[in-house]
Amino acid sequence: QVTLVESGGGLVQAGASLRLSCAASGRTFSSRPMGWFRQAAGKEREFVAAISSSGGITYYADSMKGRCTISRDNAKNTGALQMNSLKPEDTAVYYCATRFSAAIVTTKAAHYDYWGQGTQVTVSS
Repeated sequence: QVTLVESGGGLVQAGASLRLSCAASGRTFSSRPMGWFRQAAGKEREFVAAISSSGGITYYADSMKGRCTISRDNAKNTGALQMNSLKPEDTAVYYCATRFSAAIVTTKAAHYDYWGQGTQVTVSS
């Protein structure tokens, strides 16, 4: 088992930046992909960004390209999601996730095995 804990969310104005972090414990995810997903009220969970175990491959949702950077620090067993130029439509609970069922990085939530509790990001206009 691995426990993931997100932090860094909050209430910000449109155009602001936030850096979300994901700390893992109980089991390292340094050798496994990591993804960020979000779920807005009344909507389905959607992909935000993902990164391979080594950090060499990254994927971003179209809505986040140019505004988002995913990273990881395997030595610390942590991940991060830097978001800039935030928009009201970015408002959602953001979750980090990892998978141990396979080593392939994907953009599908169903492929991930372990999830954090989520951190709320609210962007006001």
